Amino acid sequence: MKKTAFTLIGFLMTSLVSAEEKRPNVLYIMSDDHAAHAIGAYGSRLAALDPTPTIDRLAKEGMLFENAFCTNSICAPSRACVITGQYPHTNGAYDLGGKIESERQYLAIEMKKAGYQTAMVGKWHLKEEPGAFDFYTVLPGQGKYHNPEFRVRGEKGWPKDVITYDGYHSSDAITEITLDWLKEGRDEDKPFFLMHHYKAPHDYFEHAERYDEYLADVDIPEPDNLWLENQPKFGSIATRGYNDELVPHIGTSVGNRNPRRSYAVDLPPRFAKDFPENYDPADYTEDEIKRMSYNAYLKTYLRCVKGIDDNLAKLFAYLEEIGELDNTVIIYTGDQGFMLGEHDYQDKRWMYEESMRMPFLIRYPKTIEAGSRTDAIVENVDYAPTMLAFAGIETPDYMQGESFKEICETGNEPEEWKKEAYYRYWMHMAHHDNPGHVGIRTKEHKLIFYYGAKYDGSYRTPPAWELYDLAKDPAENVNVYNDPAYAETVADLKERLGNLRTRVGDTGEDFPELEAILQDFWAYDGDDKAEAITISNEFLSVREQELATRKKK
Repeated sequence: MKKTAFTLIGFLMTSLVSAEEKRPNVLYIMSDDHAAHAIGAYGSRLAALDPTPTIDRLAKEGMLFENAFCTNSICAPSRACVITGQYPHTNGAYDLGGKIESERQYLAIEMKKAGYQTAMVGKWHLKEEPGAFDFYTVLPGQGKYHNPEFRVRGEKGWPKDVITYDGYHSSDAITEITLDWLKEGRDEDKPFFLMHHYKAPHDYFEHAERYDEYLADVDIPEPDNLWLENQPKFGSIATRGYNDELVPHIGTSVGNRNPRRSYAVDLPPRFAKDFPENYDPADYTEDEIKRMSYNAYLKTYLRCVKGIDDNLAKLFAYLEEIGELDNTVIIYTGDQGFMLGEHDYQDKRWMYEESMRMPFLIRYPKTIEAGSRTDAIVENVDYAPTMLAFAGIETPDYMQGESFKEICETGNEPEEWKKEAYYRYWMHMAHHDNPGHVGIRTKEHKLIFYYGAKYDGSYRTPPAWELYDLAKDPAENVNVYNDPAYAETVADLKERLGNLRTRVGDTGEDFPELEAILQDFWAYDGDDKAEAITISNEFLSVREQELATRKKK
């Protein structure tokens, strides 16, 4: 009997070790501002340029998500959602001032509790030390593209311990740091959880010199709605002003539309080689300037993307060399999308598709079918629960997101899976002149409410609603909110948006003045529309005064 008991115990121990060995590594790769439509696998107008063969491999050998969305399209809030599994109004990272302390870096904490070795490399952008990780080497703030400095754990303490990678581009340095950790710092007796974050392709898109000639002689395909005349029914008084009086002042531009900030002004001094020799804007029409600016913008952006893709080829090759590639759940995403000229907008922040949508590709050949796709709606608050699920960890109660591991492995949505994504942009008219807004995105429609005010209810822009029929109008060129044929859709989505706000806990109680404005204009009746016209006129006066003051300086 003793022999039998020992045999049984041995068998159980062997089984436990075997189970431990089968736990996958988790590699979460996130680039800054890498839009889904700048990845070949998403089949956009840029796919023919073949900008991302390595990233496309993840789609060929894993699953591509068509409807992955951020809940707030700006760097720090999106990253906070991923690390906490919570919406911005819960974790407190509403804007670029958002920070997540070590004790709230929940994803790393839960992984570590489950026996994972944790590491964070690259762009962190959450102000506080990433102290919940066993190892970190992170850029301070936005960091530099060339000769980057990194903050490391050391004797002086955060944020004083710094190392510099002289002669490196940041994408190369970040990859080298990760490879060095995998080679020298990894505990081979533990599975690893590694967050590998690139600064690129955040503007102003300073790529490595070796890509200077990449796409140099190529005319980049344009979106039709780069040109305002091709989208006369786009937007609302919130984004265009009364009788289009705010068109120059809402949303920074590719061409010269916005006098405060445009790529037509910003790019020529930075990327002179992508403009004609001795470039003088006085020699060209506005359309010609816009086209040149667009091409320079996209080329420098895609050169940064190319640098990421080439570096990932090195990283994947090493994982394959050590036999860990197929034992690693590999995720590639961006912290949000990015406007690549659509609607003549630059940057992100908008709830429009190009900005709200995140690329999300996942490869784990042991359980995920190669070449699979899904149109299931997932949000960045769901990323942490999903990674935890692949590690065999239940979602903690304090996380608001849900695991979509089952969708990854079966291709099917559970019956109770979410049917809508929630969005809210809080940084009203900051940096890129985007009004504050909130909205709901289903598979068929998108309803956006521009309430247009700062946290304290000040600096108001005209409120308005926009509705887009994504099945008929995927480029979001026609706002159908006022179309009688969509009256029932509007009523239904407004009710669902109100219920969704309650369900996710965005009650507005932290900013009562702002919530009062939101509620006052919710019905958007005749009086509301009349007041919106008044606000539009007043804001135009404010903006013109600001520009006049700026010229004097």
